[in-house]
Amino acid sequence: MSQPPVVFAITGASGAPYGVRLLQVLATNHVPTWLMISSHGWRLIEEECGIKDDSGLKRATGGDWSSVTVFDDKDRGAQPASGSAKTAGMVICPCSMGTVAAIAHGTSRSLIERAADVVLKERRKLILVPRETPLSLVHLRSLTLATEAGAVVMPAAPGFYHKPQKVSDLIDFVVQRVLDHLGLEIEIARRWEG
Repeated sequence: MSQPPVVFAITGASGAPYGVRLLQVLATNHVPTWLMISSHGWRLIEEECGIKDDSGLKRATGGDWSSVTVFDDKDRGAQPASGSAKTAGMVICPCSMGTVAAIAHGTSRSLIERAADVVLKERRKLILVPRETPLSLVHLRSLTLATEAGAVVMPAAPGFYHKPQKVSDLIDFVVQRVLDHLGLEIEIARRWEG
């Protein structure tokens, strides 16, 4: 029996390098992945990573997308929009506060938001990686509603106990936590040893 795919979305919050690195790890480890990127997500991938399109993203993430299926965020009828499509859960990294609000209130204006809605209703794991500071009361209430609905909120807030030497060490810290919560046995960052 084949492994169900991880639904993975990148939206328009600063923090695109987290999403690009997570995609690289998933692709190079041949984890079945359903990829969706919002228009604002693409804007930040270009701004923060210098990547302009699918082919550039494919090159930046190892070149082998045999395990990655790309969906258009405008196609609300695609596979990730149905609960009958088996998945291993979903991660949105980075996750904009607009996306958090839509998920928290069930508005489903895009495939990404509908896929998150489906993951929640099917009681599968939904991991949201917001990168916003400071948080307004509106943000906090939306994050609380999403958490109460079953989402895991994992702010892109790296630790420092592993004594990071480069920005990539900070990115890997957050990505490792996402991998752990997806239940994937992939090690990319040093763990706390007491």
